[in-house]
Amino acid sequence: MTDPGIILRKLTSLRDHVDRLRRRREVDLATFRADLDRQDALAMSLLVAVQESVDIALHMASDEGWGVPASYGDSFALLERNGVLLPALAQQMAAMAALRNRLAHGYATVDAERLWNELPAGIAAFNAFVAAIAQHLDARA
Repeated sequence: MTDPGIILRKLTSLRDHVDRLRRRREVDLATFRADLDRQDALAMSLLVAVQESVDIALHMASDEGWGVPASYGDSFALLERNGVLLPALAQQMAAMAALRNRLAHGYATVDAERLWNELPAGIAAFNAFVAAIAQHLDARA
């Protein structure tokens, strides 16, 4: 059975980084493009937010005996297959994992405008993910 204490700590960290993403995106696109430090800070918070989300998914999958996902993106599909996430949210989270991979591994250069444009949907997905995981934990308590 999933240890809710571990998951709740990770959810807290995830929410903190999602708040940082939101605050760091409050400037306009031109300002964001010109501010490399802001871009780096936003990218780091995105990396941490995705990693916390993946850690939650992997922890739950391991504890519940749901198997081992083939990729970060697949970890969210695994939660979907086990009734934790709705299909659309699993797909949105997989898209955030793909963005994380582009940032972390330098797959083609991620330009500031693309990051800027993808972030609002990502923030919404992270918030929905937190709610879905909390709801799942509450249902199991």
